[in-house]
Amino acid sequence: MDIADIASPEYLEVDTDTRLGKVRAIFEEENPKGIIVTDDGEFAGVIGERTLLQSHVEDNAKASALIKRSRNSPVPQIDRTEDIRSVARYLVEGGTKVAPVFENDELWGIVTEDLILEAVLDSLSALTVGDVYTEEVVSVEDDDGVGKAINLLREHGISRLPVVNNEGELVGVVTTHDIADVAVRRMDKLTTGDRAGEIDRVLDIPVYDIMNTPVQTTNIEESLRDAVERMLKHDYAGLPVTEPDDDRILVGIIAKTDVLRTLSLTEEDHLDVQVTNIHLLDNLSRQSIREDIEAVADKYQRMQVLHAHVRFHEHKEKLRGTPLIQCKIRLRTNKGQLAGTGEGYGASSAFHVALDKLERNVIERKGIKRDQIMKGHVLRKLGEL
Repeated sequence: MDIADIASPEYLEVDTDTRLGKVRAIFEEENPKGIIVTDDGEFAGVIGERTLLQSHVEDNAKASALIKRSRNSPVPQIDRTEDIRSVARYLVEGGTKVAPVFENDELWGIVTEDLILEAVLDSLSALTVGDVYTEEVVSVEDDDGVGKAINLLREHGISRLPVVNNEGELVGVVTTHDIADVAVRRMDKLTTGDRAGEIDRVLDIPVYDIMNTPVQTTNIEESLRDAVERMLKHDYAGLPVTEPDDDRILVGIIAKTDVLRTLSLTEEDHLDVQVTNIHLLDNLSRQSIREDIEAVADKYQRMQVLHAHVRFHEHKEKLRGTPLIQCKIRLRTNKGQLAGTGEGYGASSAFHVALDKLERNVIERKGIKRDQIMKGHVLRKLGEL
């Protein structure tokens, strides 16, 4: 299936000179997945709500302030003849929910993660949530401030956080849209002179006051089709994954991005590796990343790596012009999911710190397994006695 079958010629557009205050108002009123930015009618970039929320740019700044990275490392520009698998990979690796679609070098429309998922919905019946979900969950406590939630969303490049109480039970979900909504509503009531102090007050608001509850959840036994259908129907970016018999016990999360990542898997002989924010790679290549991960996996023959996802995130801090980068490596294996996270100046440094952490986690997992086997032997011996 070509993207021409599902791409939409309808999209929201602003000029590079548009004030960010107006852009924020558009997100508030229209709730789009992204807004196309043009410069004298020519495509210049895309602004997503998460990018807008996580930026520190004032309302009086122009839209061009948030698309500088797109000019240096453009948002994937997709031809209408591209296949769905390739476009799903573009969205995952570009860390975006929307991408421009071109025909004869002219902007024709857009494709979004929702349009792709709607098109492939029926084919997802063969999979369960357990085949796709992520075990590693980033969550926030209900009495934490909105400021902490924003930092977690920014650090991990996500758009929603499960909210837990002090006993670790799932009690709600907070999203970038929830935070943007409360910030806009409170700011609109104030004069310019009062806004500086109000920003601090917004950051101190308990997450409990703005979270969504009750929570829509799923479990590893649910059909992937049914879970995605609910996400699309209610416009959720993801769903918390809980124990089948207790929806208060959080065991993972499934996001639309996880489903797109599954759609984009290849059948090549070598390990399939997906890299999010690929524009941050300096002297690293996808091939070198794959070879290094394969080298770790090859040390432990019983662990078969089915898929690897590597995500880079750039912090503002720099050392001699080189940005501080966070790298997270996540492996889906026949022994479960494994991850390693590291930071360093430049992508190469961050990746190798994360790789070292990943290998230590693999060794630790093997040690736990060995302890469990030994415990089983001891119990059997005791049973014989």
